[in-house]
Amino acid sequence: MVIAIKFIDKHIGNFTCNFLALFNRKRKIEKAEFARVLVIQLWGIGETILTLPAVDALRKRFPKAEINVLATSRNRDVFYNNKSIDNVLELKLNPVSVAGFILKNIKKYNLVADMEEYLNVSAIISFFAGRNSIGYSHNSRAKLYTERIRYNDKQHAAQTFLDLVRVLEVKYDVSNLSKLNFSKNDKNFVERFLKNNGIKSRDFIVCVAPGAAESAKARMWPYERYAEVCDEVIIRHKAKIIFVGNLGEAELIANIQNVMEKMDKTINAAGKISLNQLFCLTGMCSLFIGNDAGPMHIAAAQGIKTLGLFGPNIPARFGPCGKGNIGLYKGYNCEFSPCINVHKGQVPDCLYPRNSNDYQKCMKNISVDDVLREVEKLV
Repeated sequence: MVIAIKFIDKHIGNFTCNFLALFNRKRKIEKAEFARVLVIQLWGIGETILTLPAVDALRKRFPKAEINVLATSRNRDVFYNNKSIDNVLELKLNPVSVAGFILKNIKKYNLVADMEEYLNVSAIISFFAGRNSIGYSHNSRAKLYTERIRYNDKQHAAQTFLDLVRVLEVKYDVSNLSKLNFSKNDKNFVERFLKNNGIKSRDFIVCVAPGAAESAKARMWPYERYAEVCDEVIIRHKAKIIFVGNLGEAELIANIQNVMEKMDKTINAAGKISLNQLFCLTGMCSLFIGNDAGPMHIAAAQGIKTLGLFGPNIPARFGPCGKGNIGLYKGYNCEFSPCINVHKGQVPDCLYPRNSNDYQKCMKNISVDDVLREVEKLV
């Protein structure tokens, strides 16, 4: 499904952007107190979390405006109960849903801020829905914006999202991410979940996320090494380990547990809690260890001491925000790293053959001792 969406967006979307560009004559954004603003972010959980400082900046710049967000079922819960946002609108990534949204919202917004780095569909929506629009200056999609901003891949993505709104003469910076919200029912569920699994609030709880989004599984550190690290953290700190992930990662986590000596001190929560419940659960933990993926950014947003493991991507762009958090990167042994460049549409598995010794060499270059050394710095 993901591959099909990206294929359609790349080929049909690129043609559509070039065609619509013939009718885009506006070259400068209006300087006004916009009454209605739309923010577009349609994909990854982690990237969506990193857009929140930019949304907060928009609210600061336009305190009386109606600010809506266009998201998908995949990422909409990141915006739950966010005080900077008036409404979260859900879009299905299919032609009928996209066309329906466009027809209902033609020039409805004074400003559209497209925070997608690569997708064409978001630029097409921006073109029709906004009297003014801002987006990044690369690829054919850039032709549809009123104002185009260079994507700076030498800085953290949270800053790069902020660059989009800085063009509106707002001064805003980020050192910590916005907290992610959840309901009272979510909190009650998580408290029962912990109690039923014999975990008390005074326990040293470590959240571990050994999976990664389906688009780039090569970001995953070898599961045997997770088992070694977790055993050692349990021994050193009398910790309780909660493994988190989606339902499809339950088997991966079971494999980790099966080779652990201290399996009885662990819980496999994969697929058992919702995204908002994960926000709550993560906030109750003392430490997070995981790959470069959405749960790592959740932990950073919730103010938890966070260790992220990197190889195909680099911490300079997507490391865990927050004072003291660590992005552990040893990908310098790989000629291709970073091979993930989201803004260029480059999200490969691994550029080495799966059956070769070099497959995932950037992640395999991170040793168990490397991780344990960084853990001790955090605790």
